[in-house]
Amino acid sequence: MHAQSSTVAVVILSTLTLLSHLTAVTKAHSWADCVDWKFNNPSNPGWGDNDGVCQGYCRRFPMGHAFGTLDSDDPSRHYQQDHANPDTAPPCADGRHGKDVGADETLANPPEDGYGGDWGPMTHTRVGDRLCVRWPAKNHAESNEDNTMVQINLSKNKDGQDPTQQELLRNTIAVLPYKNCGRASSTDKRPCGGCFEVPVRASGRYLLQWRWALNPGEWYTSCADIQIGGDKGDD
Repeated sequence: MHAQSSTVAVVILSTLTLLSHLTAVTKAHSWADCVDWKFNNPSNPGWGDNDGVCQGYCRRFPMGHAFGTLDSDDPSRHYQQDHANPDTAPPCADGRHGKDVGADETLANPPEDGYGGDWGPMTHTRVGDRLCVRWPAKNHAESNEDNTMVQINLSKNKDGQDPTQQELLRNTIAVLPYKNCGRASSTDKRPCGGCFEVPVRASGRYLLQWRWALNPGEWYTSCADIQIGGDKGDD
């Protein structure tokens, strides 16, 4: 009887472990980890922590967390827009809406209050500069996964309230392959990223949105304020 009970206990424990693993995988949805990644060696770019440094983050991005852990650490950074009609959903997580509500990425008042201190710094850049965005693979950069695309949307209006999702979709400035990743021992925390050129905008603050579809209609977003100075030749 004792041996039978032990066997049952082992089976139950193994089943619970498997279910826990599957749950972790199904919840592994990505977000923008950094919106201004600077390579240590631009001629040999990499996305790992030893390959560069982040100089600009999303709104209220908590510092001091290991890369790729902010789906399990509180608050979670993955915001999934409402499945029914994501193109009219709030573009940024507000902690209330969405299939996964995510962390609070609403516009602060003043906007600078969403950065600094416990949060990461705001991105400052110029027209024509190259911005690089980083995200964790979260088990979705494997050979059996489709190489879905990341939209980079940048508002046209400066220094105001956030635009709607439909307005942002009219201002997609880059489309980046999701599976542009570096090597890592963990497929969950494999670092990925892509770069784009800052388009022409008058000097001011703009909303940059990282938006990725894991499956058709299943959109995840991250939002950042970026301060654009001017053309490269301006002082």
